[in-house]
Amino acid sequence: MLDAVADRSTAPGGGPAACMVAALAAALTAMAARFADDEPTATAADTLVTRLADLADADIAAYGAYAAARRARSGDVQAALDRAVDVPLQVAAAAAEISRLADRLVREGNPRLRGDAATAAELALAAARACAHLVDENLASSPDDPRRRQAWDYASSAAPPPAGLPAE
Repeated sequence: MLDAVADRSTAPGGGPAACMVAALAAALTAMAARFADDEPTATAADTLVTRLADLADADIAAYGAYAAARRARSGDVQAALDRAVDVPLQVAAAAAEISRLADRLVREGNPRLRGDAATAAELALAAARACAHLVDENLASSPDDPRRRQAWDYASSAAPPPAGLPAE
C-alpha cells in the first residue's frame, strides 16, 4: 500500500492512510491492554483494527466511485460524494474511540507500556484530525453541511495524551 500511496494517483490517498494509522493505533492499544490484563479493552481495540482495515478498502472504493461519477458527470455524483464523506467520518469516530481507550491505558495501564499507549493515543488523534480535514475538504462547497462539524467534533473528542508521562 505504501507504494500505491506514493504513486502519482489520487487514490489511495489520505483516507486509507488515516485508516491504517488508526488501525496501528488500535493494535498498539490492544497490546497495551493485554499487558494491563484489560481484556475488554483489548477486545474492543481488536474489533477496531478489523473495522479500520475494512474501512481502508471502503475508502478506496468510495473515492474511486466518486472520482468516476465526477468524470462521467452522472446523476450519481452526490450519492458517491456522500459515501466518500461517510467513510472518513466513520474513521474519525473510531480513531477518537481508540484515542480515549489508549489515553486511559496511559494513566491506568501497565507502567511499562505507557509509551506504547501514548503512541497509540497520538496516532489515533492524528488519524481523527486527518479524517476531519478530509471530510471538510470534500464538503468545501457545502459549508453548512453538519458532517463537517461532526468530523471536527470527533477529532476534538479524541483524548490527547498527557504532556509528560507520570513517574513510576
